Amino acid sequence: MIKYDISDKLTDMVEHLPCSFQKFRDVESIIKIVDIDGRAQVRDFSEDIERMLGKYTANLLNFQSHLMNLNATLPPTSCFFLLQFDYYNSMLVNTMDDDGNFIELGGEFPLEENEHFNNIPVNTMQSDVQVPTNVYNKDPYILNGIYMSEALNDVFANNFKKDPTLTWQYFGSSSGFFRIYPGIKWTPDSNGVAAFDCRNRNWYIQAATSPKDIIIVVDISGSMKGLKMTIAKHTINTILDTLGENDFVNVIAYTDYVRYVEPCFQGTLVQADLDNREHFKVLVDDLHVKGEGKVAKAMKESFKILNEGQGSLCNQAIMLITDGAMEDFKDVFEEFNWPDRRVRLFTYLIGREMTFADNTKWIACNNKGYYTHISTLADVQENVMEYLHVLSRPMVINHNHDIIWTEAYMDSVAQSLLLMTSVAMPVFSKKKETLSHGILLGVVGSDIPLLEVMKLAPRYRLGPHGYAFLITNNGYILAHPDLRPLYKDGKKLKPKPNYNSVDLAEVEWEDIDETLRTAMVKGETGTLSLNVRASVDKAKRPMFLTNDYFYTTINDTPFSFGMVLTRGHGQLMFMGTVSVEEGLHDLTSPDLSIAAEWTYCETDIDPHHRKYSQLQAVIRYLQGKEPDLECDDVLLQQTLFDAVVTAPLEAYWQAIMLNASGTEAGVETAFLGTRSGIIRLTRYTGMETRVAKKFLTPADKDNLFTMDHFPLWYRLAMENPPGRFLYYMPVEDNDNKDKTGTVGLPSIGVQMSLEMLEKRLWAITFQVREQHTHTNIQTHTNVGRFFGEVDGSVMTALITSGMFKQVSLYDYQGMCRSGHSHSSSARPLLSVSQFNFCGLWHSDYIVDAHKAKKVDALQPCDTEYPGFVYDSSIRETNSLIKCGRCQKMFVVQAVPESNLVLMVVQADCDCSRQYSSITLEPKEVKYNASVKCNRMKSQKVRRRPNSCHAYHPKETGCTESTVNNNNLLKGCTSLSG
Repeated sequence: MIKYDISDKLTDMVEHLPCSFQKFRDVESIIKIVDIDGRAQVRDFSEDIERMLGKYTANLLNFQSHLMNLNATLPPTSCFFLLQFDYYNSMLVNTMDDDGNFIELGGEFPLEENEHFNNIPVNTMQSDVQVPTNVYNKDPYILNGIYMSEALNDVFANNFKKDPTLTWQYFGSSSGFFRIYPGIKWTPDSNGVAAFDCRNRNWYIQAATSPKDIIIVVDISGSMKGLKMTIAKHTINTILDTLGENDFVNVIAYTDYVRYVEPCFQGTLVQADLDNREHFKVLVDDLHVKGEGKVAKAMKESFKILNEGQGSLCNQAIMLITDGAMEDFKDVFEEFNWPDRRVRLFTYLIGREMTFADNTKWIACNNKGYYTHISTLADVQENVMEYLHVLSRPMVINHNHDIIWTEAYMDSVAQSLLLMTSVAMPVFSKKKETLSHGILLGVVGSDIPLLEVMKLAPRYRLGPHGYAFLITNNGYILAHPDLRPLYKDGKKLKPKPNYNSVDLAEVEWEDIDETLRTAMVKGETGTLSLNVRASVDKAKRPMFLTNDYFYTTINDTPFSFGMVLTRGHGQLMFMGTVSVEEGLHDLTSPDLSIAAEWTYCETDIDPHHRKYSQLQAVIRYLQGKEPDLECDDVLLQQTLFDAVVTAPLEAYWQAIMLNASGTEAGVETAFLGTRSGIIRLTRYTGMETRVAKKFLTPADKDNLFTMDHFPLWYRLAMENPPGRFLYYMPVEDNDNKDKTGTVGLPSIGVQMSLEMLEKRLWAITFQVREQHTHTNIQTHTNVGRFFGEVDGSVMTALITSGMFKQVSLYDYQGMCRSGHSHSSSARPLLSVSQFNFCGLWHSDYIVDAHKAKKVDALQPCDTEYPGFVYDSSIRETNSLIKCGRCQKMFVVQAVPESNLVLMVVQADCDCSRQYSSITLEPKEVKYNASVKCNRMKSQKVRRRPNSCHAYHPKETGCTESTVNNNNLLKGCTSLSG
């Protein structure tokens, strides 16, 4: 029969590959299969991560000690003292005037590109200072702080010398300047503005204050019209920007009645995550003034919310934004806040009028708060930031130095798209004369690339489908192979708006009851098994796996670490031993490479080693030329063993190349991969004639061993039944008409042009040349398309017969077109199918997606998309489809020992009117108002930070804005430098 002829012919092309394992049989007696102990492995990984992160906290304690000791030796902070002090301003360094002289604060500052710092030019001998455009760079406060922080230069440099794996180290001052090491040339925005203000960064805010419950109360009476309302809205947005995932918030507007800007949030606090903050901003922008302002009701409502026992249960505050408070609030405060004054009141008087200044100041001063007058938009930023210093007082007076860790974020300094986390802690004045005022000097911090953290859970220990991940105390993902923080806007990659607030439940969505999430957020240690619908190949191919989850907490951090091993091969490892001499001989073979992104040897500890690739480092270590390298001995043992066992393939493949009749035209590459990250490959065609020019090159990330995954062909083959050949078609891009196919057994295969397979098919089915030519054109028109799009009638029949089953998959990180229409989610889900050859070539796992057209506005959304799975128990089917006046007959048969099916379809009956095409475009999941409200205000299980500093009995004084007050007091010491 035809199907068996096809199978035999295709098998001829690859059947010799397993025979190359005679070497494996020779060493089989010294091989052992090891069961991976998931509990022990997750413990070992977490302890390694804990040691790595502990190194950063030790450095911070050193920074803090130096700064506080130096500050104690300076004159009293109760008076300004003028400094004539030059420093390296990162915006101005290496800038010359028209006469060729360096401008003031912009002296010569040597910079050199450094691979360790994302290849940006840096000065590893010196730090420099960034000052936001809205802060005067020679303000006495600024000069004082810069002078004091000069002591950090040597500390930063010595730290980096002792540990070259460190990245950015910095100090953010409460006055606004930012000292960063290594020094850089700061790049302003397109308008020449340095908008970056360290005090707005999450690491600064979290370190400076304990978690906060904030009610923002804004006056929208008629007197607030015009510029006043514009300033008020900007003030609200600036306050919202000072909140993070450990904080809770609500916004109330008032006239003569109380109005929640989001009615859904009435009477409650919601987590101040990015989604909620941005939602509030949109609603605040729509506020309009009217009526008479009476704030007493709004005050009572605010106190009632804060007394409900919700939120962070730490710092509590009401932010009153108004142009005047005429009422007497004494009764309200006596009922709700006095005598304990547990809730602080911060008042922001808007506009130029000062008629009600005394009243608004009285409100703040009698409730442990802060009063400020904001008359212009330029005043907002500095005045709002002052409330953070008030909230920091109890912690500062206590001399507590809580160490905080941030959620994931992208490095804005290096303008990198790599995810980082920051560790930070406050620096405060230890002077006795200012103890009760709680003077916060600033925050010291350091960045940790999450990629480096996850290297401590090496891929080879996890298997083809296994992975490791990190989450925060709020359940947000720090690192996970299914986290997709970027989307494509035209040709440019951009961060998604909510990239750092993706919840574990949105990625591990099969955990319907959130059992895994709850246990990890609570910091528990344990295991869980789940049957999951996974997907590979950009979500085109669903897989059904049984995953064992192992998880534990990372001590002294708010993080939890998880690890997945897939049942079966994922929990087993081959272990074999060969001599170093024999292994080295085969490791240096020209056809062999190892995973460039894996860490066989740590080349980042000693800068001298950074010039080596991983393969070079391994070879030099094994040769004894670099004995100081720190290498993974287990991985090296596996690598050497795999190199020896697979060595005969090189000679065999070379012999085929030299034999004129050895390879058929169209076979381009033979390749093999092993769990240790080895890839062997032989090219049978040159680059000029090769169809798959990208296949197994450094740019072909999907088909290589990377930090996130094993090669696609390796993962597909692992789920393929033993002895069965897997065929799939990698396509380099959507517009490439030169298609290629890949065939092989687990971890070994050949790559060939599709044209070669076409010729084989037509030769076997005895097609005449004319038919061949016609069909070939049709094939190249439809190749790469999902068959349901080509013929919805036949695909519907195949689904009805059970030969293919539809499954639903979900993407909670999608990006949809704004409004009611939608495009594909930003997986990105591309329309390149890997199965279809004019309806004749089919893989057993099929998922596709619609290519998103370029749109102007994309926003985060949830999507559902279908996948189709071939039921291998159904070997053949046929049917007759009635389509109006004609009937369409088709026959489908499975090709033995492969994942292909042969389909013959009657072509002269058009059923497109009766049967629409079956597209695999993801569809946005729409939520009604009630569901949307519940989702927004739902409080998932979270772990509160361990400490809270909301009150101190020695705290005294009522604060009032002193922004832009540069008066110098007599009797102060004048220093110059």
